[in-house]
Amino acid sequence: MTLFYPSFITNIVSLPVSASNMGKNRVKLSIKRVRVSSGSAIVLGLRKGFLAAKPTTAYLLTYHKGRCTANCGFCTQAKDSRTRVDMLSRVAWPVFEVRKVAASIATSSLKGEIRRICIQALNYPRVLKDILALIADIRLYGTKVPISVSCQPLSKEEMIKLREASVEKMGVALDAATREVFEKVKGSRADGPYEWHSQRQALLEAVDVFGIGNASTHLIVGLGEREEEIVEIIQWCTDTGVYPAIFAFTPIPGTRLEHGHPPTISQYRRIQLAHYLVVQGKTRNEKMVFDEDGSIVDFGVSQEEYEKSIRSGKPFLTSGCPSCNRPYYNEKPSGPLYNFPVQPTIVEVRNIRKQLEVSK
Repeated sequence: MTLFYPSFITNIVSLPVSASNMGKNRVKLSIKRVRVSSGSAIVLGLRKGFLAAKPTTAYLLTYHKGRCTANCGFCTQAKDSRTRVDMLSRVAWPVFEVRKVAASIATSSLKGEIRRICIQALNYPRVLKDILALIADIRLYGTKVPISVSCQPLSKEEMIKLREASVEKMGVALDAATREVFEKVKGSRADGPYEWHSQRQALLEAVDVFGIGNASTHLIVGLGEREEEIVEIIQWCTDTGVYPAIFAFTPIPGTRLEHGHPPTISQYRRIQLAHYLVVQGKTRNEKMVFDEDGSIVDFGVSQEEYEKSIRSGKPFLTSGCPSCNRPYYNEKPSGPLYNFPVQPTIVEVRNIRKQLEVSK
């Protein structure tokens, strides 16, 4: 049986609403352009297209003419990347006028199609000003849905500015599970600006500013870490009040890691289940058993809890902020499907069980 969802046509057009008219007549915006993920653009009516699953979060990316000043080896926006400038992971992010985007978000949120806004940011000198301006412009259109921001490490004072601007959640990406992998992939050995200690310290300060569970990080499975190591960092995040969202490494042509390999589906399923059990407080990394290669062989829970968790399908949903489902961010529509954007079916759960039974 296939794991994938049948495609359906989404043909949404922008509707003339009072917010849009207000913007044309009275609202003076601070910035002019923003990038929008292709899926979000379709839901917002900015583009026509086909969607296998609708994103329930509006994913935005700060607009900058150049590339990011960071140099993460997996990232299409890295300063040494040779990919198209409109790509992030395997998704295209076309540019739109902020006015149109803000009006469309206001309309879509009223219809219940958009339940969160996620602003992702490149690293460049005036990025904080651009984020604050974008938030202000969106709020001018009356949108009240929660906003998450994912960006470079900021000072505590800068984080407070984001909180005062109505940001609910803030993310600072670790991406790597260990200091060694971090330095190789996005730190000094990668000619990047980030430091392992500073990144983790920024997360702790984000917890202080935004509260437990409102600071988050990204962890990428498949960068060369052992399963035991990524479970350890998931545990550290959970213990410190940081929510860890997991991704599958996706090799993209033109990036420094273009010749790498994504994790096997069985490896990723084990990490998904471990992530769920740790975050839910059902086990700890110290209770789990790993083989000589660092792979999980026992999750440290009863057989009943193990079966119950798998049957629920919840461990295998996209991890992230509430209403974040990121359809096909890591994967091709042809598969394999690493993160489910909607609840897996009974047949899909059966397939997941088989994938978990494969040890390597």
